[in-house]
Amino acid sequence: MAEKRDYYEVLQVSRTATKIEIDRAYRKLAIKFHPDSNRNDPEATLKFKECSEAYEVLTDGDKRARYDQFGHAGLAGGGGGSQFTDFESFGDIFGDVINDFFGGGKSRRGGGGGRRRSRGADIRCDVTLTLEQAAKGVSKEISFRRRNTCDTCDGSGAAPGSQPIVCSTCGGRGQVIQSAGILRVQTNCPTCHGAGKTISQPCNACRGSGLVAEKATLTVDIPAGVDDGMRVRLQGEGEASPDGGPRGDCYCFITVKPHDLFRRDGQNLVLQFPISYSQAALGAEVEVPTLDGRTTLRIEPGTHSGDVFRISGCGVVQPGGSRRGDLLVQTLIEVPKKLSEAQAKLLRELAKLEHESVLPQTKSFFEKLKSFFDTESQTS
Repeated sequence: MAEKRDYYEVLQVSRTATKIEIDRAYRKLAIKFHPDSNRNDPEATLKFKECSEAYEVLTDGDKRARYDQFGHAGLAGGGGGSQFTDFESFGDIFGDVINDFFGGGKSRRGGGGGRRRSRGADIRCDVTLTLEQAAKGVSKEISFRRRNTCDTCDGSGAAPGSQPIVCSTCGGRGQVIQSAGILRVQTNCPTCHGAGKTISQPCNACRGSGLVAEKATLTVDIPAGVDDGMRVRLQGEGEASPDGGPRGDCYCFITVKPHDLFRRDGQNLVLQFPISYSQAALGAEVEVPTLDGRTTLRIEPGTHSGDVFRISGCGVVQPGGSRRGDLLVQTLIEVPKKLSEAQAKLLRELAKLEHESVLPQTKSFFEKLKSFFDTESQTS
């Protein structure tokens, strides 16, 4: 059997900690390791019990005094430990704060019980768009499967001719309260799992769940400007509630297919546009594509490869906004791999002129190169 850890170490407090400090430390750890928030983690349950045991000892004056003097041996036969029992008549020390943390919302109490009507589950569907559709918005038909109320049993889960019976564990409330130290937590009933009722003869159509899977087809209005990874919420189009609560939501996750020409950068579009050497050197007017058609762009003389020209208002609108981004045209100077005889002749003549009249940047480079070689020859 593993050796017990020091109780002060378990609660992460000093040996001189006050009752208030111990209370605060225990609440923090109890919420972190509570079984309801760690349903598939047995280690967390053990840590929760360890915290509860340490708290029970350190908040009892006599037990703490014996523990401080003799350690765990001083508690033999009378040591503390967490005790889980169902309580249905006293208030929750932490009120709805703890209930919200573990139960997901406040109870809707009425008439004869405190059972909470749960909301239906949310579902996901995926929508694939072209860049044009994402930029301008589109109505898209989507199909998905969701669970709706069973028509055979009208959502009760019981076979026709039979009725669900009130759960004997929670008395129909669907909730029980568990206690560990000062912590009081309201959780789903382990017998009816929060339904408040049990079914002896389940419906054959839904197997007692009250819900059946069906295919749904909807038309979704995708707003202009959505981007890859965004989602559109369809309120109330998720699964039905198993106990008459509100339906869940459907979330459409957007995937935008890569475009052959444009790349998106936020609200801007980037277009890599090839130009010839002569267009870059002399300047030119060229036609470039946009999502709205063609437009004319002036290439300035002396343009380098990688220079960017901005065309305002030809990008993508921000979702819910009105201002469009820009189209950023990045130039790429194409060097031909094959030349005609006339092209080769003209380029040879140009090369002679460039050799006779060295450009400023070229001259500066060769001056630096000559200085480098001179220094290298002097040191060798």
